Parts: sequence; structure tokens; C-alpha cells
Amino acid sequence: QVQLVESGGGLVQAGGSLTLSCAASGRTTSGYAMGWFRQGPGKEREFVAAIGWSGVSTHYADSVKGRFAISRDNAKNTVYLKMNSLKPEDTAVYYCAQDRQPFGTIVTLASAYWGPGTRVTVSS
Repeated sequence: QVQLVESGGGLVQAGGSLTLSCAASGRTTSGYAMGWFRQGPGKEREFVAAIGWSGVSTHYADSVKGRFAISRDNAKNTVYLKMNSLKPEDTAVYYCAQDRQPFGTIVTLASAYWGPGTRVTVSS
């Protein structure tokens, strides 16, 4: 059974930085695409970033390109999301996701295991 646990969320001022972590258990992260999604107040869950199974390819939502960076450490079964230049509109619950199928390059809403989420609040 795949278990994902996010950490690192909190309250930060606009322009600040946070790093989220996602620790996986029950199944190795190696060989699986990993990603981050978020759900803001009154909004649907949306894609933020993904890293392919090999770690070579990354994908970002246009809204976070140049500000966020996803990385992975398969030895630690952990994925990270470094968030810089945070804006109030980045306020959301951030969810870690692991692709259900191996050797992918991106995670989709329809094909993922999910963590419970970690809340990020950016004050103006």
C-alpha cells in the first residue's frame, strides 16, 4: 500500500520561500513519476509540478515556472518542491502524488496515489 506524507507547509510572507517534502512508503519512488498538485480555497485541484521516473524530465504549471523547482531523492524515497518568490495566490493545500504506473514522465489527476496534503498560506 502506497503511503505519501507531505511536510514543510506553513505561513510565509509574499516573496518568501518554502520547501515541501514528500516521504513515500509502501512502494519505492524509484521508477515512478512523482508530482505536486494544489487546491486553493474554492478551487479545483490543479497540477503544479512533476518529475519523471528517471529524474531527467520535469514539468511545471505556467503559474509557477521559474519560481518552483521539483526534485527527488530515490535513496530517501522523498520528493521535494522548492518554492521561491511566493505569492498570495500560491495559498493552497499542496498534495504529493505518485503515478500508479511505472516509467512515466508526469502524474495526472486520474492516475495517482495521494498524500493527505500540507497547507501553505502566503500573506500579502
